[in-house]
Amino acid sequence: MADMNHKRVEQQLRNFRRTVDAYDYREPFARFLTKFFKENRQMGSSDRRMTSRLCYNYFRLGDAAADLSIDERLVIAEFLCEVESPFVSLYKPSWDMHIKESVANKLTLVEQQGLNVTSGLFPFAEHLSPHIDHAAFAVSHLIQPDLFIRVKSDAQNRVQSALDTQNIPFEVVDTQTYSLPNGSKLQELKKVDGLYEVQDLSSQHSLDQAIVRAGERWWDACAASGGKSLMLVDRHPDIELVVSDVRLSILRNLDERFEKANVKTTYTKRVLDLTKDVSSVMGRDSFDGIILDAPCTGSGTWGRTPEMKHAFSATTIQEFATLQRCIATNVLPYLKTGGQLIYITCSVFEAENEGVLNFLESERGMKVETQGVIKGYDKKADSMFAARLRKI
Repeated sequence: MADMNHKRVEQQLRNFRRTVDAYDYREPFARFLTKFFKENRQMGSSDRRMTSRLCYNYFRLGDAAADLSIDERLVIAEFLCEVESPFVSLYKPSWDMHIKESVANKLTLVEQQGLNVTSGLFPFAEHLSPHIDHAAFAVSHLIQPDLFIRVKSDAQNRVQSALDTQNIPFEVVDTQTYSLPNGSKLQELKKVDGLYEVQDLSSQHSLDQAIVRAGERWWDACAASGGKSLMLVDRHPDIELVVSDVRLSILRNLDERFEKANVKTTYTKRVLDLTKDVSSVMGRDSFDGIILDAPCTGSGTWGRTPEMKHAFSATTIQEFATLQRCIATNVLPYLKTGGQLIYITCSVFEAENEGVLNFLESERGMKVETQGVIKGYDKKADSMFAARLRKI
């Protein structure tokens, strides 16, 4: 029996190696896995689950213990990320009695054996915002974030009942926010479609700094599929809203989400490329407030997509910062004097956050009123940045 278990583990190890070798980092790993499994139908459901787990745990290790073999690094990742692992039992039995301990204790054990892990978990620490606890943020990448939903203000009882009926465990974070285990099957909640939105905990706080009054005109400039817009009109249904994105197909998705959520707020869609002058479309339009959820590195979300740590180059940070300054410059002419710009990223890098604010203050006539990192790394959530600026 032990020999069979050994053979099984060796097979799973081969599947892991083959999968990692085939991945070229040009697309999200989840999308790659879907295609990879279709091309390898001989892999059963348990093989697919284990391969996915092993790959994601391996990616979570970042650059840690980079001088070791891929197999040795996988065993370290399994030890740090799991509470039970046949790979640890087989290849590092002395660690097995400690695998259920806290991540902090396990890291101490590993590093006492001369393996430098913590400093490599997030390889770009020198670029982080000064308001981020570098060590805590790095270690958070070993823990898979939760799934969060935002429930409409009058629908908590119905959503909770549906979750209970489907035996989906949840915790109430606050009156409108619930956390669920990652991978929860929300497709079972069809009866409450439109009464909740999948939205990370930090994202749900990204508009907290906005001061919105009835009858105001707001523009969600990089609306994508409308997560921030939905939250805005749920809180402030009596505003006038314009949403824009560079992709018409994404705005169609926004329409579907708004319809499902039964949004009554008047809104207008515009397809805009904000890297260019948009005056031919915008004319003399003006807004009391603009939400700029700017394109960014997404570094605050890499707990969900840890493969990005392997694919990313630090030179990209400045490229995104330049893009963000460009887009902000192109939207500000349409902000009324005294109006608010709510600047948001899901980045943890100083150049994309505080650096852009410094530019807007020194070069574009804006005044920063509030700003800060929305720390999710201590809550099993993403980390983001949000600021409120006033046009002077």
